[in-house]
Amino acid sequence: MPTARAARRVTARLGALVLTGALLAACGGSSDADSADGANGKITLTVDLFGSFGYKEAGLYAEYEKLHPNVTIKQTDTEDEADYWKSLQTRLAGGGGLADVQGIEVGRIATVTQQQTDKFEDLKKYGAESLKGQFAEAKWAAATGRSGEVLGLGTDVGPEAMCYRTDLFKKAGLPTDREELAQRWSSWDGYLELGKKYKAKAPDKSAWLDSVGSLYSIMIGQQKERYYSASGELIWDKNPALLEAWDRSVEAAESGLSAELDQWSPQWNQAFAAGSFATIPCPAWMLGYIKGQAGDAGQGKWDIAKLPGGAGNWGGSYLSIPRAAEHKKEAYELIKWLTAPEQQEKLFRKQGNFPSSTGAIDKVADTTDPYFSDAPTGKIFGDAAKAAPVQVLGLHDQSIAQQITNALSEVERKGTDPDKAWKNASKGVANTLG
Repeated sequence: MPTARAARRVTARLGALVLTGALLAACGGSSDADSADGANGKITLTVDLFGSFGYKEAGLYAEYEKLHPNVTIKQTDTEDEADYWKSLQTRLAGGGGLADVQGIEVGRIATVTQQQTDKFEDLKKYGAESLKGQFAEAKWAAATGRSGEVLGLGTDVGPEAMCYRTDLFKKAGLPTDREELAQRWSSWDGYLELGKKYKAKAPDKSAWLDSVGSLYSIMIGQQKERYYSASGELIWDKNPALLEAWDRSVEAAESGLSAELDQWSPQWNQAFAAGSFATIPCPAWMLGYIKGQAGDAGQGKWDIAKLPGGAGNWGGSYLSIPRAAEHKKEAYELIKWLTAPEQQEKLFRKQGNFPSSTGAIDKVADTTDPYFSDAPTGKIFGDAAKAAPVQVLGLHDQSIAQQITNALSEVERKGTDPDKAWKNASKGVANTLG
């Protein structure tokens, strides 16, 4: 849910950014848990996530509690994945304040499998090996350690599309049919050209897209190699595909096509309902987020079309169990159930999070979403998932991506010279990698 999404996402996702509360509630040894665990065999499972995984909203926790009357589930959220990850690292280092279940964005999973195998449970000891056939091969492999440890179960993947406001398009004199738009913006050049036409006749206080950071994230998600090569070499600063995504994002900023919003900020959240932007590159997991922010008044005003430039993936996540968790076995039973094909299907139909379970993908092919003008979400995202490249995941993907989007924000909001911003990104990456 991402990486920025992720992301997922990313993860990229809906939640309240209250780190102090998250630290307290995520602790498996809370007083509530102690009192519940001690009396009638009842336990409280704590789940600590970022963004919008959608389990609570889709009613899955309530369903699980009904099936398991001895279990109560308490979830805490941090809206921004970067803040969540920083807090998680602090707690892992100290060994306390950890939930029974922790979400891991796909852009961070390589850190877990390569550097933190001693911090998370090997799920094979609970029988996870029998689940391997349920997941896409790449999804399973990404959470497998060097010695074969299974360190997380996959939640969703982030096939990409373009979400847009039909009412704003009409006011600007642009077509609204999703098939026609897919042809008009079959390339990113076409997308930016259409954006310039929108800007010329745009409604007051409305930009073409939310931020150039989201444009960059979605474009780099279309590539197999992004920050590292398949051999593990750090290539981000000489990768032609990344440089192209940077240049297109800079062009969008300098052309005044962006609403200049920081993703996951309160202002960004409010902009969904205010009509502050007409398009937003959207991985599947963002659909539930859009619904939550735009509210009932947004139903029927949004639609979804095929992404410019080909298929890609942004975000997707895993559920993992820290070694310091209080209820490891019960936590495994919960994540096994939440990531099963049946629950992944329910989650997509209700929230839009696209399944990583191969069994669920075929079942959602006919899904349409009335909120998004009855867009055939099952087909749009299903086709994208099938065509998206299997991405090379590197140790510091998410951290490098954050430095680049920070630099793009300087260009977008402060008018910083792109060359200077690129140098700032390079310095940031160097500091991050040590």
